[in-house]
Amino acid sequence: MTGIDRVEFAYLSHLCQLETPLHGLVRSAAGWLLLDAPGCRRLAALAHDHAALPPADLLSRLLHRLDPLRARAETAARQLAVARAIRPGLPRLLRRLPPGTSYLNVGHANLGPKTLVALAGAGLPVTVLIHDTIPLDHPEFARPGTVEPFRTRLAAVSAHASQVVHLTEATRRLTEVQLARLGRVPPGHVANLGVDLAPSDPALLPQGIDLSAPYFVALVTIEPRKNHAFLLDLWAHLPAPAPRLYIIGNRGWADAALLARLDALPPDGPIRVLPGLSDGAVAALLAHARALLAPSLAEGFGLPPVEAASLGTAVIATDLAVTRELIGNKAVYLPASDIYSWVETIVRQSAQPQSKGETTAWQRPTWAAHFKTVLSLA
Repeated sequence: MTGIDRVEFAYLSHLCQLETPLHGLVRSAAGWLLLDAPGCRRLAALAHDHAALPPADLLSRLLHRLDPLRARAETAARQLAVARAIRPGLPRLLRRLPPGTSYLNVGHANLGPKTLVALAGAGLPVTVLIHDTIPLDHPEFARPGTVEPFRTRLAAVSAHASQVVHLTEATRRLTEVQLARLGRVPPGHVANLGVDLAPSDPALLPQGIDLSAPYFVALVTIEPRKNHAFLLDLWAHLPAPAPRLYIIGNRGWADAALLARLDALPPDGPIRVLPGLSDGAVAALLAHARALLAPSLAEGFGLPPVEAASLGTAVIATDLAVTRELIGNKAVYLPASDIYSWVETIVRQSAQPQSKGETTAWQRPTWAAHFKTVLSLA
C-alpha cells in the first residue's frame, strides 16, 4: 500500500464514522458510480477484506481481464451504487446530491479538467489535498509518461479548486510555485498527516530475523527518488562484519540496473529485502532497529521518519526541508552525496547499545488534529 493509499483509507474510515451525510464518487472503467453512506461503509469494509469481494461480473471481467482483484472491486462498487452514469453523464449524476454538498479529494485521482469543471458547475465547493508536486519539481524521479498528465491535473486544480490542503509548509511552498506557473493559486491550508502506530508483533516476522542483533531498516517503496542504490553502495563500504539492513517495501518502479542489483543480493548477505510485511511486523522491526535510514532525494511528507521518531528510534536522513519541519532535531542529517559520513555514522550507531530516545517531549502529529483542520474547511 502506498502512502497515498493509506491517506485515502484513513479518510474513508473517518468519514464513515461521522453522522454528517456522506456520498462517495467512484470512477470506474465504465463510468461514474455514486454511493450513499451505507455503500461507502460497506466498500470500506471490503477494502480491508478482499476475500469478501464478490465474483467479478461480466462487464468487469471484460474491462479488467489482467487485473482480477480490480474487476471484483468494481463489481462490488457497482452493486453498492445508488446511481451510475457514463463518463459524459457526470453533471446529471451530481444533480442527485443534496444542497450544501462539498467535494473532497485526497488522492491525486479524479482531478481531470472535465471532472473538476462538472463539480464546480454543479455548485460544489472543491477541496483538494495535494501530497506533493515531485513529478514537476523533479521529473527525473517520475515514472515515464506521468509528468504531463500530472501537470494537466494540477492545472485543473489551479483553475477550479476552491481551496488546497498541503501536508507541510515545505510542500505548500513548492506546490504554490507550480500552481502560480499554471495560472491561479487557490487558498491554501496546512494539515500534517496523522501517524498511526500499529502494535508491534514479532511473531509476524519472517524466519531468521534476530531483533537483538544490530540492524538498520529502510522503510520505502522501491523507486528512484528513495535512493536504494545509495544504500547498496553504502553497505559495500562498511567494514566487516556489516550490520544487517532490512529494506522494507514493495517494488514501485525502478530502473533495470537497480532491480538487478537487488535480485543479485546473496541470501546469506547482510542486506535483505522484505516486501509485503504486515503492519505489526513492520512495527516490530522499526521499534528494535538501531536506526531508520531515509536517504530519499525528495519527499512530500515522509511518514517513516515520523513513525520512527514517535517510537524513539534513531533516524539518519538526507537533509530535506520537509523532514526538518516534521521531526526537527530527532534525526541526524547527512548529505546524500557523502557516503563516508553515512559510513561513519552507521558504524558509530551500530556500536551503541540498543536503547530508545526520549519521546515524551515530542508530540507526533495526530489524525484527530488533521481531520479537525481539513473538515472545518469543507
